[in-house]
Amino acid sequence: MSIRHDRSKTKKTGGKTRSYRKSRKYDLGSEFSSPSLGETRTEKKDSRGNTEKNVVREENHANIPVDGEVKNVEIESVVDNPANDNYVRRSLLTKGTIIQTSEGEARITSRPGQEGVINAELVK
Repeated sequence: MSIRHDRSKTKKTGGKTRSYRKSRKYDLGSEFSSPSLGETRTEKKDSRGNTEKNVVREENHANIPVDGEVKNVEIESVVDNPANDNYVRRSLLTKGTIIQTSEGEARITSRPGQEGVINAELVK
């Protein structure tokens, strides 16, 4: 099943909007990549403009700045995910997820499903 990012089919008043063209290839979205906790596994995904994106499928390390230098620490578990409570049970890694590391709790600041890397910052 494809995901489309078109305009709303209804107006603010409740009336229907008429289509002014057929759907286009660039209206087509993509499925949620669902990056999770596990052995490191990334994939390349085609994107617009003849470019590629790196997509994290599974990852068990995060880059965290500590005392002026960046450390690559191991992710122990997923503590909280404000996007969806079910993501904690499934150990999914999205932007804003609170993770437990050897340095303490950290919040993911990057978008693993878009950027291909997990960057985080320590939570005070």
